[in-house]
Amino acid sequence: MDVLTDQDVQKYRDEGYLVLDGLLSPEECDALRDRMSEITEQMDVPEHCRTQFSTDHDEQLKKQIQGNADYFITSGDKIRFFFEKGVFDDKGEFIVPKEHSLNKIGHALHAYEPLFKAVTHSPKVQSLVKKLGLIYPVILQSMYIFKQPGIGGEVTPHQDATFLYTQPLGRVIGVWIALEDATLENGCLWFIPGSHNDGITRQMVRTPKGTFPLTDFIGREKIHDDKLFIPVPVKKGGAVLIHGEVVHRSAANTSDASRHVYTFHIMESQNTIWSPENWLQPTEELPFPSLYT
Repeated sequence: MDVLTDQDVQKYRDEGYLVLDGLLSPEECDALRDRMSEITEQMDVPEHCRTQFSTDHDEQLKKQIQGNADYFITSGDKIRFFFEKGVFDDKGEFIVPKEHSLNKIGHALHAYEPLFKAVTHSPKVQSLVKKLGLIYPVILQSMYIFKQPGIGGEVTPHQDATFLYTQPLGRVIGVWIALEDATLENGCLWFIPGSHNDGITRQMVRTPKGTFPLTDFIGREKIHDDKLFIPVPVKKGGAVLIHGEVVHRSAANTSDASRHVYTFHIMESQNTIWSPENWLQPTEELPFPSLYT
């Protein structure tokens, strides 16, 4: 992949996203997937997924939802496992092969996994971000998304800034890397070009300590005209740069091919306020690391 051209930068600014071919080589993609297979093989399934069968359905559900929420909101500086629906039985045992059960793993692969850290901080990524004009970029979070064959769920239309809110807006960029071909059949991304210019209508916030649920939404997602979405298939090793406010979605994976992705978010930290109400917060163990170091 060559350095971004001025035309690429303009396209990103006009449309809110940019497709890049060949950010990673096929070998680099395979190395990340192989490492993820090892992590999956060795994973400890979180306790809330092992909730024993109870005749009180509501009580069981409450335990699982509360456990899910705690597990999620404290995952910013850890490597944690998030599962597709319906992969466990009443006793918390897998009813699908373990390697096909996961929705995603997040949110600190970039900090603790050497291969993922190397890709995140790679000279290629640094040069992209410099070309886009970021001066003090920091890494907010990272995720490995599986989009499992047949059960990989739909991701409804959203803007990343809903969940990663800054003042001013426009300081967050997603880097979404296809580790396998992302196709119309297996759930590639779809975008509304130019939708990053309209602000956001919904913000996810932490609720006051001691209340449940642990997060809530201010505002509502707009109803988007389906005809405005453009599909963005990406070849293995290709990437998409995603503006924090561009509206995007992906369909369920109804094919028999998975759609593995490594994705991470970068923020320009100069003159930017990271919302203290965001679910994700830097910690003593893991302050948001600088991209350039």
